Amino acid sequence: MPSVAVKLYSVFFKLILKRRLQNRIQNPNSTDETTTSFGVTSRPEETIAAANPSFTDGVATKDIHIDPSSCLSIRIFLPDTCLVSPDSDAARVRVRGTRSEHESRFVRTNSGNGNSGNGGYRRNSYGAVETYNVAASSSNRRSSYCNGFSTDDLSTSSKSSETGAYRGYSPLFGGGSRGRKLPVMVQFHGGGFVAGSCDSVANDVFCRRIAKVCDVIVVAVGYRLAPEDRYPAAFEDGVKVMHWLAKQANLAECGKSLGKKVESRKADVQGHVVDAFGASLVEPWLAAHGDPSRCVLLGASCGANIADYVARKSVESGTLLAPVKVVAQVLMYPFFIGNTPTHSEIKLSNSYFFDKSMSILAWKLFLPEEEFNLDHPAANPLIPNRGGPPLKRMPPTLTVVAEHDWMRDRAIAYAQELKKVNVDAPVLDYKDCVHEFATLDMLLRTPEAQACAEDIAIWVKKYISLRGHEFSY
Repeated sequence: MPSVAVKLYSVFFKLILKRRLQNRIQNPNSTDETTTSFGVTSRPEETIAAANPSFTDGVATKDIHIDPSSCLSIRIFLPDTCLVSPDSDAARVRVRGTRSEHESRFVRTNSGNGNSGNGGYRRNSYGAVETYNVAASSSNRRSSYCNGFSTDDLSTSSKSSETGAYRGYSPLFGGGSRGRKLPVMVQFHGGGFVAGSCDSVANDVFCRRIAKVCDVIVVAVGYRLAPEDRYPAAFEDGVKVMHWLAKQANLAECGKSLGKKVESRKADVQGHVVDAFGASLVEPWLAAHGDPSRCVLLGASCGANIADYVARKSVESGTLLAPVKVVAQVLMYPFFIGNTPTHSEIKLSNSYFFDKSMSILAWKLFLPEEEFNLDHPAANPLIPNRGGPPLKRMPPTLTVVAEHDWMRDRAIAYAQELKKVNVDAPVLDYKDCVHEFATLDMLLRTPEAQACAEDIAIWVKKYISLRGHEFSY
């Protein structure tokens, strides 16, 4: 059973959240017209973690507003393993263990007992890295808004010795790459479509852990919340981020050829790659260290619904998203529901945190009134004629479920449907855990949360590791 602390926190969480959901249903027009048109990505009651561009705990972060017509934004989590020279990978393989050790642990976790939170076994998923001590002026700071960057950011300086803020480098100058190219993991937070944010303290802690353990660049999406923006706003925001990533990768490639011309002139040229509005678009961190051809989608709770939608749209888009390629997705306790209740929905309807009654309130706030139906394609992945590509074209899908979560049965059923068409779709079932146990670990403090992150890393590495380096972390 969950601990007493988890039970107490769940009671207070449900009381507060239920009151807020009911207030929003009773006062749908409480927000002014200006706010509604632009949307919101977080609530005033949300505790926000400030972005920190220095590697104080091994991960640097920055916020970027990517859509001028809405509040859509992202937070990038960059692990300092990106600064390690690729030549040192062999040494890191020897230090961090062999493939067989990691595979055997994944088999044990996935085979039945579900509870991989044994504190006696921990994998060292993260190690020391090189640091650069290059002097750089702190007078010019890169603006995260609209992705503008100054001429200092176009230099080969990688780090400010005075502030410790990592600026990356621009691909416009110099053909050589400093550090490594890392896979990109696009993360969608939970909160029932009506709460949560990409920069909340809980999501910040979770994404930092994933960035370290999986050795990836995490792009956390701040999608628009309901009821200010109902379906399909949040789903469309997820697709917009994928197109933004593709645009970034293409601009970086264009910048490499442009950089040769700029370097040969030796003139006072800014060397910016600009759009029609004159805003610099190349994002230095992603240009320097991101590999969008190894892209993974990860969604928690309602974020898993968004991730699954984005995966289907990515399959439909095909080469239109090139060079972005979704190689896998991770669905953590997805926010699935339906008109016909499953066994777990009946037995655990009053379970911890998001119980079934509160979830229905959240769906009423998210779906347009004329479309409200628990068998809506956004809510139930098992309905016939759901639309989109056939399941056999879906990317490999890892599903994480918790023992005390009423949504578990429908998530498992979806994974089984994927398996029937030969999609790699394992299920990790964690004993004595509740909904959002891994993403709310800042509050719950369970050993299963760390174990879950490590188990995700083990599975994901099969699809994002370069050939010959599988499980080399």
